[in-house]
Amino acid sequence: MDFAYTPKVEELRRRVRDFMDDHIVPRIGAWQREVDQGNYPPSFMEDLKALARAEGLWNLFLPALHDAEPGTRLTNLEYAPLAEIMGRVMWAPEVFNCNAPDTGNMELLHQFATADQNQQWLVPLLAGEIRSAFAMTEPDVASSDATNIQTLIRRDGDDYVIDGRKWFITNAAHPQCRLLIVMGKTDPDAEPYRQQSMILVPIETSGVTVVRNIRVMNHVAPEGHCEIVFRDVRVPRANLLATEGDGFMMAQARLGPGRIHHCMRCIGQAEVAQELMVERVQERKTFGRYLHQHGVVAEWIAQNRVEIEQARLLVLKTAWVIDREGAKAARKEVAMIKALVPAMQARVIDRAMQAFGAMGISPDTPLADLWTWARALRYADGPDEVHLRSIARMEVKAGQQTLGRAAAYLTPPKEL
Repeated sequence: MDFAYTPKVEELRRRVRDFMDDHIVPRIGAWQREVDQGNYPPSFMEDLKALARAEGLWNLFLPALHDAEPGTRLTNLEYAPLAEIMGRVMWAPEVFNCNAPDTGNMELLHQFATADQNQQWLVPLLAGEIRSAFAMTEPDVASSDATNIQTLIRRDGDDYVIDGRKWFITNAAHPQCRLLIVMGKTDPDAEPYRQQSMILVPIETSGVTVVRNIRVMNHVAPEGHCEIVFRDVRVPRANLLATEGDGFMMAQARLGPGRIHHCMRCIGQAEVAQELMVERVQERKTFGRYLHQHGVVAEWIAQNRVEIEQARLLVLKTAWVIDREGAKAARKEVAMIKALVPAMQARVIDRAMQAFGAMGISPDTPLADLWTWARALRYADGPDEVHLRSIARMEVKAGQQTLGRAAAYLTPPKEL
């Protein structure tokens, strides 16, 4: 077992770090100022994207790219440490065309779309010319159970007609968002996991209404986490992704690699919080001591490092399993990292905020924004409790295969 990154990955890590240090970190303030002034995406974003593509740091996430498609064809394990570096600045992944939810949508299209669908949507997404959104979550049902989805997709001649309401749809407020991948029910009477389908809906289609960009912890994301209403939205039958009833299967396929990406970006943000905290506690004094000389603060520093390292190892193992055996074989690992990493990230950032005092909740550091996103991620792609439930069920099922074997470790009294 070798825990070192390969020379290829180390070189890519160096190049991504250099790009971040040279072109992205120096623009953090400019990005915020332009967004605050209502200019989104900022004026320099397209130039940065062109530079990243010219340097070969483009579409780093998709292993199965064809020869004519732009990108690097990295495995999940190779891409994971790069996602960590990009995640240090929340808007950076878009520069490399590696931002969610577009990455997951591109994976879906690459696996399941027809040639015409690919030409219309995947080609411009891979080129970074448009953005997209994935519309699954609904306000009127517990959407962590995908069988609850109520949006209807009904056949009408050569068309499908869509009616429903979605919310917290990331990217739907992005000015370049052109495509919604909508999950709904085509056959409510089928068995539970064959009722759902996915359909490609241009965002400008008649009947699609973006109602609002929902604040998250009172924070407005410029790309949007939107509420969308679909009223008699009519699209051609050719817009169906894969076949009727494949929606649940595709949703599961989409989430495996996507959770690797999310979790590694979270780890990058936890590292930023740790670095800021370690510097802060060496600068500030209370009661005649630097903060790091107080036992409780020293413990925070140590706890952060232990938790970050544990999380990274589990995510990298999960990426390794997906590469070797596929996302289905890694179901337990995927659930574990999704339950573990955002909660770890929130704890690490919370300690850093505490070390910063009042400054930690101000806009003068990235900590408040990073904490907000960490908290939101405990819902996104399924709440912690759903993943913990899945892990427990898999553990119990595995234990049933060897029921009684652990009894050999018991030492009951000979006489009762």
